[in-house]
Amino acid sequence: MRFLLYLLIGMIFPAAVMGQNGTIIGKVSSADIQIPLGNASVFLSNATFGTATAADGTFKLQNVKPGQYELVVTYVGYDTYYQTIMVTGTTLQLNIEMHLKNNAMEEVSIVSHKFSKENFDKFCKAFVGESPNAKLCKVINPKGIDLVYHKFEKVLEGHSDDFLIIDNKALGYRVRYLINEFKSDEVNYMISYEGKVLYEELKGSKAQLARWRKKREEVYYGSSMHFMRSLIHGDMDQQGFVIRQLVRKPNPERPPQIVIQQKLDKFYAQQNRDSVEHWQALSHLRRYNETLIRQPMKIEDILRRTEQPGIFAITFPDYLYVVYTKKRDEDHFNDVYRPLEMENFATSVITLYKPYALFDLNGVVISPHATLYEGTWSKDRVAEQLPVDYVPGP
Repeated sequence: MRFLLYLLIGMIFPAAVMGQNGTIIGKVSSADIQIPLGNASVFLSNATFGTATAADGTFKLQNVKPGQYELVVTYVGYDTYYQTIMVTGTTLQLNIEMHLKNNAMEEVSIVSHKFSKENFDKFCKAFVGESPNAKLCKVINPKGIDLVYHKFEKVLEGHSDDFLIIDNKALGYRVRYLINEFKSDEVNYMISYEGKVLYEELKGSKAQLARWRKKREEVYYGSSMHFMRSLIHGDMDQQGFVIRQLVRKPNPERPPQIVIQQKLDKFYAQQNRDSVEHWQALSHLRRYNETLIRQPMKIEDILRRTEQPGIFAITFPDYLYVVYTKKRDEDHFNDVYRPLEMENFATSVITLYKPYALFDLNGVVISPHATLYEGTWSKDRVAEQLPVDYVPGP
């Protein structure tokens, strides 16, 4: 279907998205031997809602914030079950049937790589981050991630067959991440990953809880989640966001990044100092010639409502330049254009790989591989991530 058939042009009013929290009830059973599965793990990916089934296979998740979620069910010896659900203010009832794993096929398809501390350190910097928050995070089972480094392409790839467990002592969460795919491209400075994640509140003293509450608010305000929610509620300006259109054209004087990297590797190996300096100078050139349209855009310029309740779309020409005026950013991003007279506010650039990106009531993009973040948002890794049901205090 074409893009225009999916979207209905119009503003999203707050009244259309307000609603009570919902409840999910259901039963998990084996499709192969027709018995209930007790003690199966049931959780909503990227949220704090999770439980285990009773002996008769039943479960209940209560007080779930409205929005679209991916329900995940795991049980030893069975294929993991996934289902996309929409939670509203009503009770959602599910009958889940799981299938036994085909062990013969698994033995053929699984290929593991020897654990490398060097690769794991690269992974932690890319996945967990290098921020002060990241320094307070610890991976409990480091050998739970299978990594392979492609030396020529300078690409690190990986996945986990079970949950990678990370204690985030900065935000107060135990994060269980089942990583389907992870990729860190050191040449193009791009990091991407996809998987299922469950957040669990850490226990702490009264002082710890207060610090975690404050730190969570710090990372939330100005985040992409905060921005998307401000679009839905129509209060982008009051929340401190300003959006503009950014026009880019490739800089003809700068070779492609892959060419620059190959030349640098070659001349470093040859110890050819002059050539190294030449290609280093080229690498410092801006990748694009950019023009920022000074007239701010409005919410109705980029926000669309879809035919599916609770699902919204963001669309815009060229690139979206997002400034958060209530926070300053001391980091220097060479690839993010900033006019000399502009104050040093936190700035991010959104690139759409598709004509639009879908997101839900929780302010989370649900279109796979639809967006790329540059600038402030690009440095927010697992150490700065919050569950989608997070709501800041009054």
